Amino acid sequence: MNPDLHASAVAVLAGWTPPSPGQEALRERYLTHLAAHSDGLAKACFPDHLTAGAIVVSPGADAVLLNHHRKAGAWLAFGGHLEPGDASLADGARRELVEESGLTVFDFDPEPLSLDAHAVEFCSERGTVHHLDVRFLAVADPDGSHATSDESLDVRWWPVDALPETFEDMYALIDVAVARVRDR
Repeated sequence: MNPDLHASAVAVLAGWTPPSPGQEALRERYLTHLAAHSDGLAKACFPDHLTAGAIVVSPGADAVLLNHHRKAGAWLAFGGHLEPGDASLADGARRELVEESGLTVFDFDPEPLSLDAHAVEFCSERGTVHHLDVRFLAVADPDGSHATSDESLDVRWWPVDALPETFEDMYALIDVAVARVRDR
C-alpha cells in the first residue's frame, strides 16, 4: 500500500474532531491500528484494515441513495477497500462511490462524517475480518443518473422517513448525514 496514503490517513484521523466519546474511542482505535501496521489500510492486513465509504443524501436532506449490497444482502452506504492508487481516505471513498453508484455529479465533503468498525464474514478466506470504516458525506440530486454495479443488486433513492430494513448503524449514519446537510 502507498506509504503516502498511510501518512494521509494518520493525518486526517489525528486532525479530526469526533462528535462523541464513542467516535473518539474509534478514532483512537484506528490510529493505534495504523501505528502498529504499516499495511493497516490494505485488504491483506488481517484481521483488521481500514476501509472508506460515503453516504449520499439529497440537497434537501429528505432522501438517501443506498445500494442493496450483493454479498451482504442488505441496504448499505457505498464503500470498500482502499487501493494503491488512492491518494487519501476521501479519494478512496469518492472512487468507491462512483464505482458502486454510477453517480458522476455530486458534492463531496472531505471531512470524515463518522467511523464504524464492523465484522465482515465474506471478506477473507482466512476468516472474519473487521472493517475499520471511515465514512464521508456526498450530496447529490435524486433526479441525476445513477446505476447498479456488479457489487449490488439494486441502487435506489429512499425517503429518509421510509427507509428499507438494514443494520442499526446504517440508520445512525443516515441520521448523522441528514443532520450535517441540514446544518449547512
